Amino acid sequence: MKNKQVSISKSELYFLPVQTRVPLKFGTETLTSVICARVKITVQSEGNHYSDGWGETPLNIQWIWPSSLSYNERLQCIKDLCIEISRLLPHQNITGHSLEIGYHLSEIFLKELLTKINKEKRMGLEPIPWLAGLVCLSAFDIALHDSYGTCFKISSFSTLNADWMTKDLSHFMEPSSHAPGINFKNKFPSDYLLSSPKKSMKVWHLVGGVDPISENELTGKEPNDGYPVLLNDWIQSDQLDCLKIKLRGNDIDWDYKRIVDVGNIAIEQNVSWLTTDFNCTVEKTQYVNQILDKLVLNEPSIYGKILYVEQPFPYELEKDLMNVRSVSARKPLFLDESAHDWKVVRLGFELGWSGVALKTCKTLTGAILSACWAIEHGMTLMVQDLTNPMLAQVAHCQLAAHFDTIMGVESNGMQFYPEASSFEAQFHPGIYRRRNGQLDLSTLDSIGLGYGHGVLSKSLPAKES
Repeated sequence: MKNKQVSISKSELYFLPVQTRVPLKFGTETLTSVICARVKITVQSEGNHYSDGWGETPLNIQWIWPSSLSYNERLQCIKDLCIEISRLLPHQNITGHSLEIGYHLSEIFLKELLTKINKEKRMGLEPIPWLAGLVCLSAFDIALHDSYGTCFKISSFSTLNADWMTKDLSHFMEPSSHAPGINFKNKFPSDYLLSSPKKSMKVWHLVGGVDPISENELTGKEPNDGYPVLLNDWIQSDQLDCLKIKLRGNDIDWDYKRIVDVGNIAIEQNVSWLTTDFNCTVEKTQYVNQILDKLVLNEPSIYGKILYVEQPFPYELEKDLMNVRSVSARKPLFLDESAHDWKVVRLGFELGWSGVALKTCKTLTGAILSACWAIEHGMTLMVQDLTNPMLAQVAHCQLAAHFDTIMGVESNGMQFYPEASSFEAQFHPGIYRRRNGQLDLSTLDSIGLGYGHGVLSKSLPAKES
């Protein structure tokens, strides 16, 4: 077992700017550009073998740090945090499996670092949120998992078992006291993975809050770049069968009408499934219940197409301890922004949430552990997008491919910045273009996270650290 342990010897960080072709609304803010953090981690095995791994995450400031602070102030804080993480990681004296190291980095290293920064550098200022810290760490965590697999020339997901890990799941998490009989002793992530990863998956399209869905909404300022603009055209072009509807959460009439308008298009175009995303802006369960009850009475066909409801309520579950069983009794209710780790998933389970929307941007380690906890407690899974371009799309797809999700995977990078991934699409076209309503993962490699050598040959900007 000893020769299967690694430590981090080097970290490199790059910032890749990306411009959207159309705006994407998140809650009260709108995204028109994003910085992606790309990371290379070098690990050293006990046999003094060195191996590189790569990870990437979009630093979506509007999602990770909603605030009245200026965008530029928040962005600079987040970039500085990424640089500091990269500087400090090689000096952490931690050895083990990538998941074991990743757990230490989020549970101890990041918590101590954020506490220090918020107390010293941001004393008297708005603190950097935990979600933002996780997103910064996630690119490094993803690269760590990739480097572990490449070190031993095996798929990173194939190492999540007793042959490779020194600790079982009971060392990382505990069951809910509301679920007697559950025990994580002698269990490993491999017990919850699919026996073989999916090679293709049904894909969800995001209907953004400012996306035009009819011709009378066009302003003439839309891009003329060969990609669709209207929802009908996207459905026909990509043969979509699943639509995710972004809502406001504070305008019940607008939200209801938006669901009906998109739902009618779904009926006309033979789209099977819908989901609603309120982006944490709803304050009372009655708001969601009224919409659902009105739909079931007046628009039963549209109601029937709603597969689940995504996080309507505020991030911090522990602040309100809101009982949401009245919503989950109507439709499956999925944690998203709140689901930082298994501990929040446990609280959600005890408050009546029925599913978890996983995101690699909150660390791949955290997503894997949350998935195992949720499955063991009978919760349903989904893998949601943070509009992942370039390398970020690979880990995102791999997570969805290795777990049994309620319905495929969300993927909308091709809607908002398709050309950002044009280089990577030369090697893995099926995960950057949606065809027949699906993503095709068949070109991904069987080593590490599956990038393959070609996709890693891209020219990068100057190194940050």
